[in-house]
Amino acid sequence: MGSTAALKELQRDLESKANDLSKLQKDIAKNHQVRKKYTIQLGENELVLRELDLLNEDANVYKLIGPVLVKQDLAEANANVRKRIDYISAELKRLDATLQDFEEKQNSKKEAIFKVQQRIQSLQAGKGKA
Repeated sequence: MGSTAALKELQRDLESKANDLSKLQKDIAKNHQVRKKYTIQLGENELVLRELDLLNEDANVYKLIGPVLVKQDLAEANANVRKRIDYISAELKRLDATLQDFEEKQNSKKEAIFKVQQRIQSLQAGKGKA
């Protein structure tokens, strides 16, 4: 009877670890989605910055605020775009670090699941022989 209880306990442990792994995989997928969004925004802002660099200092620059175009100083527009690029780059670095942490946890969970599966198999094999 002891091996049956141990087997049930191992199966509960396996289920718990599998749920944790599933949650980690969802977090990784969410991280990838957010990274993709920021990567697109970074590309757009770098394109805007290149366009602003092509302009003469006396060129008119407009910023879309809601449904209205508002005139903006070229230097101010340049500074705003550079700040946005810095912010997005910092967010991408943070997301990369978080992703690395998630992947390490995922690998650890996979190893733990594998070990529990091996213990279950050995218990079941032992029972089969008895």
